[in-house]
Amino acid sequence: MTILQLFQYAIVTILALWAGAAFVQRIQLSLAKSPGLNGHLRWAKRISGWIKGYSYKENEWLAIDHAPENIVIQRKAAFESLCQSLRIKSPQTLVMTQQAKELLSDLQLTGRYRVPFQFQKIIEKNILLGSFYHHTNGVWITDLDQQRYIDVSGAYGVNLFGQDFYKECIKEGSATVEALGPVLGGYHPCVLDNARRITKISGMDEVTFHMSGTEAVMQAVRVARYHTRRRKIVRLTSAYHGWWDDVQPGPGNPMPPSSDTLTLRDMHENTLRVLRRRKDIACILINPIQGMHPNRSAPVDSTLIDGSRSAHYDRQAYTEWLQEVRAVCTKRKIILIMDEVFLGFRLAHGGAQEYFGIQADLVTYGKTLGGGLPIGVLCGRSEIMKRYREDNPADICFSRGTFNANPYVMGAMNSFLKKIEEPEIQKIYATMDSVWENRHNQINTELERLNLPLKMVSMSTIWTVIFNVPSRFNWMLQFYLRREGICLSWVGTGRLIFNLAFTDEDFSEFCRRFVSAASAMQRDGWWWVPETQTNQHIKRSVALELLKARLKMKETT
Repeated sequence: MTILQLFQYAIVTILALWAGAAFVQRIQLSLAKSPGLNGHLRWAKRISGWIKGYSYKENEWLAIDHAPENIVIQRKAAFESLCQSLRIKSPQTLVMTQQAKELLSDLQLTGRYRVPFQFQKIIEKNILLGSFYHHTNGVWITDLDQQRYIDVSGAYGVNLFGQDFYKECIKEGSATVEALGPVLGGYHPCVLDNARRITKISGMDEVTFHMSGTEAVMQAVRVARYHTRRRKIVRLTSAYHGWWDDVQPGPGNPMPPSSDTLTLRDMHENTLRVLRRRKDIACILINPIQGMHPNRSAPVDSTLIDGSRSAHYDRQAYTEWLQEVRAVCTKRKIILIMDEVFLGFRLAHGGAQEYFGIQADLVTYGKTLGGGLPIGVLCGRSEIMKRYREDNPADICFSRGTFNANPYVMGAMNSFLKKIEEPEIQKIYATMDSVWENRHNQINTELERLNLPLKMVSMSTIWTVIFNVPSRFNWMLQFYLRREGICLSWVGTGRLIFNLAFTDEDFSEFCRRFVSAASAMQRDGWWWVPETQTNQHIKRSVALELLKARLKMKETT
C-alpha cells in the first residue's frame, strides 16, 4: 500500500468515525427530547402554522358535545344570566377597558386568548371583563365601580406579601432616594446595601441589576457563553425564561428555533446523558416552577379543550433531579443557571436554592424583589460574572442598560430586603409550608365532599385547578369565579397565585366563593357529558374539526 493510499484510508477512517460520532450524538439528542410537540419545536411551529382558525356558530356551540335539548336550554339561560350579571356589575370599568382595547395591543392579545379559539368570538361578543382597578386593600382589589374581588392574579408573581406591603416599599424607597432623584450611571448609597444583602441571600459573590427578568436571563446566558467559550445552551421542555429568541423558541416566536438552543426533557436520564457526553454546552437553565408540571407548558384556559389538564408536584423527586443536574454540571464544567425570576423569595427566604438545597453557578431574580417596581437581577460567582479578560483587553462581554440600578427601583428594593428580615416575615416563612398545605387540603376536602369534579394541585402559594370531567366547557369556570368576586390573571384557572397576606378568614372566604362558583357551574349543566365522551374522544373530534377547516381553506384558495 502506497503512502497516498494509506493517507486516503486514514482520511476515510477519520470521516467514518466522525460521521458515526455525529450520528450517535444526534440519536442521543433525539432521545433526550420530550415526546410530543413541546419537545419538538420545529414541528410545533410547522403545525401551529398549519392550523386554520374557525369559530363555532351561535346556534351550535352550546351543543358542541351533543347535549340534549333540555341541557342546551339550561346552558343558554345560564349563559345569558352570567353575561348580564358581569355587565351590570362594573359599567365604568367595562367602558374604559373597551376604549383602551383599541389602543393597547396587550389587551387585545390577552382578551383573545382567555378561551379556546373556537369559542373566542362568542365569548368576546357576550362577556366583557374589566382590566382597570382603583385601589387595593389587604387581599382585595377594587375596580372603578367599587366592586371588590379577592385577588389571586398574583400580579404575574410580584405580589408575594400583599399589595399593602409593596405600597409601603415604594413609599419608603421613594423617600430614601428623593434627594438624589433619577440619577443614572452613578449609584445611590442603598445600592451597596442591596448588593450585600442579595449576595448573602443567594450565596454568590457579585450582582448586576437590570430592568426585567428577561434581561437578567439574557445576561446570564451571555456570561456563561463568554466564560466557557461554548455556544450551546440547554433549556428544559416548556420552561419559560423570558420572551427573547434563544430561550423562547417555537410557537410565539417568528424566528426558527436556534441550532444553539437544545430543548431537552425535564427529569429524565437521557437529558443527563447528553449533558455528560457533549463538550459544547455552555449552560443549562432551570426554572423550578416546572417541578409542578414537568415537560408541560404553563396551564392556561385557552388550551383547555377537554379535562386532561394535569399537574403533579413531588418535592423529593424534583430535588433529587436537581441534585443530579448539579453533579453533572460540576463534572462537565457546565454553568447551572437557576432562573428564580418568578419563584424567587416565594418558596423560602433564600429562594428555590434554599428550598431544594441546590447551589447554582448563576441565579436570576426579578418581580417581587423590586418591592413593586420593575427589576431583574443576576447573581453569580466572581469568576463567571467578570466581563473582560486581563490578557485580551478587546475581548469583553458587554451589557448595559440606561435604567439599570434606577435609584427609585433600588430604594424600593432596599425597603423590600430590609422588611423580609423582620421577625414577622421570618415567622411567615417558618410556617408557610404547613399553612398552605393545610389550606390546599381544606379546599380539596370540600370539593370532594360536594362531589364537584375539581381538585387543586399546589406548589406552596401557586395553585392549578384540575378538572376531573371530560367537558368541552371547563374553561367557563373562570367567568363564574369572576362573578363570585375572584380576580384571576388572563390565563384563567391554570394558575392561582396567592399571597402571604391571606389570613385564615380570607382563605375561608375564597373557598366559599370558589365552591359557590363551581356549584353554580355544575347546576347550569356545563359538566354534563355524554356517557361515551372521554378526553381522547374530544381530542379526536377537535383534530377532525381542524382538518376540515384546513381543507375548506384550500378549497376556497
